[in-house]
Amino acid sequence: MLDYTAKLTLHPAQVTRDDVERLRSVGFSDQAILQINLIASWFNYINRVADGLGVGR
Repeated sequence: MLDYTAKLTLHPAQVTRDDVERLRSVGFSDQAILQINLIASWFNYINRVADGLGVGR
């Protein structure tokens, strides 16, 4: 899961079906994979908004 979220964060265009299959192979359901993706994506989005507005600087 952490490898997947790191790849989604740092290299989103490189995420492939194989990455999702790897999550399935270790026991994550489709619903769990969706939740992992949504949570990681939301944090990436909100952090970029905050960075773009200079929040915390």
